[in-house]
Amino acid sequence: MSDALKIETAEILIVGAGPAGSVAAALLRQQGRQVLVIEREQFPRFSIGESLLPQSMAYLEQAGMLQAVVEAGFQFKNGAAFMRDGCYTDFDFRDKHSEGWGTTYQVQRASFDHILASEAERFGAEVRYRHEVMNIELGQGANGGARVTVKDPDGQQYVVNAGFILDASGFGRILPRLLKLETPSNFPVRGAIFTHVDDGIRAAGFDRNKIRVTVHPKHCDVWFWTIPFAGGRCSQGVVAETSFLDSYQGTPTERLRAIIAEEPSLHALLANANWDTPARQIIGYSANVEKLWGQGYALLGNAGEFLDPVFSSGVTIAFKSASLATAALQRQFAGETVDWQADYGVPLRKGVDTFRAFVESWYAGGFQKIIFHEDKQPDVKRMIASILAGYAWDQSNPLVKETSRRLTALEALCS
Repeated sequence: MSDALKIETAEILIVGAGPAGSVAAALLRQQGRQVLVIEREQFPRFSIGESLLPQSMAYLEQAGMLQAVVEAGFQFKNGAAFMRDGCYTDFDFRDKHSEGWGTTYQVQRASFDHILASEAERFGAEVRYRHEVMNIELGQGANGGARVTVKDPDGQQYVVNAGFILDASGFGRILPRLLKLETPSNFPVRGAIFTHVDDGIRAAGFDRNKIRVTVHPKHCDVWFWTIPFAGGRCSQGVVAETSFLDSYQGTPTERLRAIIAEEPSLHALLANANWDTPARQIIGYSANVEKLWGQGYALLGNAGEFLDPVFSSGVTIAFKSASLATAALQRQFAGETVDWQADYGVPLRKGVDTFRAFVESWYAGGFQKIIFHEDKQPDVKRMIASILAGYAWDQSNPLVKETSRRLTALEALCS
């Protein structure tokens, strides 16, 4: 039956119209490439990962999308604040070691992602919503590309012969599943319960220009995010190992509120909140793969690897992957020989591994000792601010160049 299916061609097929896919599509259209984006959902659609990092602004600027994001009226963000046992500390991203953007936005992903996808269409990419990739056969398409089977909203299937595939399918992880590229994450199985609320926050000391991360008073590996949006709403969630989350009874909203009630400062902060949106839960989101590229394809963003939401690194890694992959494709289409491991896999993982070291230190409690230490050295604080702002690829930062050694030394000094 497959021989009877309608067949079309795409120079580059992108799976997923989220941040990685949309930015990649725009960058490729700037190169003059023909781009088809297949997106399973209908936008706008709900997603988390709402607190951007300043480093991401450079990639939006590169993709020609910055003006559309700026004009959308999202909540301004200039830093990150942390609360533990009544102790408060914050980092202003404008006072950082690395050059570059020091401010960004906190965004409702439904509208943010829709804006980026619409911008990709403005640049000439074709985006097909509610179309789902059913199968990918590498090396079976025209000219040795991939043969991709797609199902449309009516359930009809068709084939796209794609010259190259960028998998930006996020947690759907299309190619890792089909090609059996997935490997176990080295992180414990954690989950998140989250929602949006009309926050009703009236506290004079609450800074809506910063994400707030609050540590559970009894468990250093349990933490809450509070991400203020424009218009008096916020994203509120808790992250913990699934065994901890499963020890609470009731609906996701009831469980989330019960856990929040155990942290006095956060409970007081949300005292006037209107819990008008049912909470959701995701589990086992951390993921890894054997390799980030192969013959005729590359994995972008969460399709390749997702660490943890604690430092909001997901969208920045997605944008970085799109920038690196499209630069490699530009050289490849120009007839150059591209070493995808050297030009894509290695540089992308360098920043991911920097974030990974900080995530591991956070959950072990060491990084918490550093950021809550009373006597912070200004230069070290600026180095940390750069990491938290997303500049995990800046080799001029000693905490990037020698992440593990310097983190270990800082933990020892602050213990």
